[in-house]
Amino acid sequence: MAKILFVLTGSDHWTLADGTAHPTGFWAEEFVAPRRSFTDAGHTVVVATPGGVVPPVDRGSLSADANGGQAQADALAAELEAAEELRQPLKLEDVDLADYDAVFYPGGHGPMEDLAVNPDSGRLLATALRAGTPLAVLCHAPAALLAAGDAFAGYRVTAFTNEEEKLAGLADKAKWLLQDRLVELGVDFVAGAPFQPHVVVDRNLYTGQNPSSSGPLAKQMLEVL
Repeated sequence: MAKILFVLTGSDHWTLADGTAHPTGFWAEEFVAPRRSFTDAGHTVVVATPGGVVPPVDRGSLSADANGGQAQADALAAELEAAEELRQPLKLEDVDLADYDAVFYPGGHGPMEDLAVNPDSGRLLATALRAGTPLAVLCHAPAALLAAGDAFAGYRVTAFTNEEEKLAGLADKAKWLLQDRLVELGVDFVAGAPFQPHVVVDRNLYTGQNPSSSGPLAKQMLEVL
């Protein structure tokens, strides 16, 4: 069975244009739903973060409103609590890609703060792309592509869109918008309908637009594992 490296943010905040720290982290569903898909299929999940810090969850992603009700929110929180690999992550800088069969980057606004400028993550992404390793990057996690130079130029990619950021109420507070920066990077950005599942596959790169794309993105990955 496959061994899948999950790279998560280590940041509990996102610095806005006015310098204030917006509380964030990784988005719970974007870790839990793919992890469930992979482990149910018999695969192993390993977590790494910059510096090996315990990845912070965005508390907003555990709310009833974000999960269609309190029962669903409680179930998500329980799965998160059961994920022991979150409590002892590897140091991203020590990871050897050769040890893994696939790589998965969950989102949340946290990657906008740290992974977007992390050279170890950038090298890992570029190496995985060149090696043909199945590579999935979800929602705001494509911010990490910015640290990989022009490695992803010309690839078809989706991510959390400008329209979604506006609807979420944060576009006018952000230093920069993810869609804009990815287009500047030279990717072929493919937007789907706001907050609807949308997955784009280009060679060994798999990208999902938003939290509702978590399950479909993992399903696409499972087909090649």
